Amino acid sequence: MDTLLQIRKPIGTDMEKYKQVFDSYLVHSNPILQKVLETIGRRKGKMMRPMLTLLAARLVGGEANENSIYTAAAFEFFHTASLVHDDVVDESEERRGQESVNSAYGNQVAVLTGDFILANALLCAAKTGSTKLIEIVSKAAQDLADGELLQLNNLQNQSIGEEVYFDIIKNKTAALFAACAEAGAMSVSSDEMDILLMKEFGECVGICFQIRDDIFDYNKDAQIGKPTGNDMKEGKLTLPVIHALLKTSDEQMLDLARKVKSRNVSQEEINILVDFTKENGGIDYAETVMGNYAKKAKGLLTSFPDSDVKQALNMYVDYVIDRAI
Repeated sequence: MDTLLQIRKPIGTDMEKYKQVFDSYLVHSNPILQKVLETIGRRKGKMMRPMLTLLAARLVGGEANENSIYTAAAFEFFHTASLVHDDVVDESEERRGQESVNSAYGNQVAVLTGDFILANALLCAAKTGSTKLIEIVSKAAQDLADGELLQLNNLQNQSIGEEVYFDIIKNKTAALFAACAEAGAMSVSSDEMDILLMKEFGECVGICFQIRDDIFDYNKDAQIGKPTGNDMKEGKLTLPVIHALLKTSDEQMLDLARKVKSRNVSQEEINILVDFTKENGGIDYAETVMGNYAKKAKGLLTSFPDSDVKQALNMYVDYVIDRAI
């Protein structure tokens, strides 16, 4: 059986309810907006965040309720809106192998559609009647914006280190996974310890998710959907190359890294830096760090009794670090 199907098995009914809610918000009388929403609706990804929300609810509460369903939809709308806006900021032409909204309809339509989808997230959060959930969604939005701005500011910073890298990914990626798991638990329980455990679990998973994404940038697999060294082309230095640079203190490679940050680097120079990273243990180091966070995430589940949901969450962690795309 497909790994994702196994992970979804304990929440199959919950996921069907979630999909019904999510799709019900992708309907509008405005013809332009409706066309864009239909395009977005056809691009459903792996639904990692709704799965995490619903699994967290079932782990802590035994079953998910209506609030859990709307919570899952809220975070998927938030995530979808962030992708639409990211494509505008990054001037991306593709999303999941298809033309991006900004490329197909222009930046104005893309920004406004992203705003509309973000409003859907808040409407779903409001359906739960929980001001705390709205607070969690809003804080996740703040963290994401903070992470994006920190990343932009880091392009001007000539120093190279792991601390800023982790600050960025904790805000840009891990904060949303943490919020999904925290809010999923909160939708069924008031046990502060369980809610905190799930929040920490989500953060660890989110860090793993981003490190795996960053490792992809050093591969030449067309399935991944972006060319080798694409992050460097955008001025980003990720964990593998940061480690290789700090390990060797190679001045020539450090100069190339600074050119990456200034976005004044050729593809040939990027290829040199990618090869340097591989030859100096950057990928292996990132894999080790990711594995440590995965181990920590699984350790946070040990206080919960064995169940098919707990098994699914352990499989979820494995999927995040082992996925090929």
